Amino acid sequence: MSKFTIINPTTEKPVKDIELADLAATDLVIAKAEKAFHTWRKVNPGDRARLLRSFAAIVDSHIEELAQLEVLNSGHTIGNARWEAGNVRDVLNYYSAAPERLFGKQIPVPNGIDITFKEPLGVIGIIVPWNFPMPIAGWGFGPALAAGNTVVLKPAEITPMTAIRLGELAIMAGIPEGVFNIIPGKGSLVGERFVTNPLVRKIVFTGSTTVGKGIMRGCADQVKRLTLELGGKSANIIFADSDIQKAAANAPGAVFDNAGQDCCARSRLLVQRSVFDKFMAEFETAVKKFRVEDPALESAEMGPLVSATQLARVQEYLPPGTPIAFQGTKPEGPGYWFAPTVLLPKDASDRAYREEIFGPVVSVLPFEDEADAIRIANDSEYGLSGSIWSRDIGRAIRVSRAVEAGNLSVNSNSSVRYWTPFGGYKQSGLGRELGPDALDAFTEVKNVFFDTQE
Repeated sequence: MSKFTIINPTTEKPVKDIELADLAATDLVIAKAEKAFHTWRKVNPGDRARLLRSFAAIVDSHIEELAQLEVLNSGHTIGNARWEAGNVRDVLNYYSAAPERLFGKQIPVPNGIDITFKEPLGVIGIIVPWNFPMPIAGWGFGPALAAGNTVVLKPAEITPMTAIRLGELAIMAGIPEGVFNIIPGKGSLVGERFVTNPLVRKIVFTGSTTVGKGIMRGCADQVKRLTLELGGKSANIIFADSDIQKAAANAPGAVFDNAGQDCCARSRLLVQRSVFDKFMAEFETAVKKFRVEDPALESAEMGPLVSATQLARVQEYLPPGTPIAFQGTKPEGPGYWFAPTVLLPKDASDRAYREEIFGPVVSVLPFEDEADAIRIANDSEYGLSGSIWSRDIGRAIRVSRAVEAGNLSVNSNSSVRYWTPFGGYKQSGLGRELGPDALDAFTEVKNVFFDTQE
């Protein structure tokens, strides 16, 4: 075992030391989860549903505690952190209805009866990123547990505190030992062992596209199931016929929320040329009003970046001579602060325009017409999310169908609802989380034919 020191990104002061699992400890926890699977899968549906509702209730009674931990560990604003803890509760409640509704089918066949069953996979390895430690964990373990699987969950090395607490709350709620396991550790060791250990039957990974590709290659050796939610470089498309004032007022939150550390961040802003100047004037006002401050304050709209490493990565995208249109404000003194920044790249080949920065930086480009907007929006290896602003419903439908992204909003920047599917096109991922179909990713379909002939 080794230790990792948690640093508060707002103060840069140490918070606590976390023990990191080694290979032997990881294998022991996986074996524990595999043993627990054989009893958890047999828990009758009503009892499994009640346990998940109990887990949701325990999370609900600890929302403020969980939120304060996320402010301390990750630098999330207190408003965001409360939403994130509430999202774990809501996902658990949503999937608590699933155990009694894992329906198979009766399929008409000659000379007998054909039925299907949805059966759990076994041990699910969930690898969680540092940008949204609570909700992304819940999107994996909620449906996985509901479908009768057991879970081993590895939080990001730098943001494990809420995951550890959720593991404790699960035991308090009556979830049996071994069913839901938290393993802090390095991705290169614990995460890699999830991939190579044959007792782990599926991987759920959220993180960078580069790491996701490596996990996909590793899973191929065992034909191991996997769900990937990877990078994004989403477009926010502003048409001339939209409510320009509303679109501009909402645009900062679409990219600067969570300090831009969001795979759904609308970090490419496309504005129709005929309203470009008007939009930019409104946008500048909104950016300069955006409150970047101590995330513990109720008024905070953005906190610091999560670490010194991430701050340095973002700063690399703004070398001398970067075409900055304007910036917002940031506190002085300790903390990994970076001011909201708006760039005017010379064209779509600009590195900051094409690559996922994962910081509070947005690039703005003009477009001519509908076809041009679609072309520019799709000129990316990613396809996770995006927004379309227009009062013309026909245009909104056409562009929604044409843009290559898994989650789009019209006259809104909302990406996630726990009762609707979430996932990406192209190199933004593989599979879908959330919504009614997520359970399919945690079950196998078994077909059984009964010959009824004498």
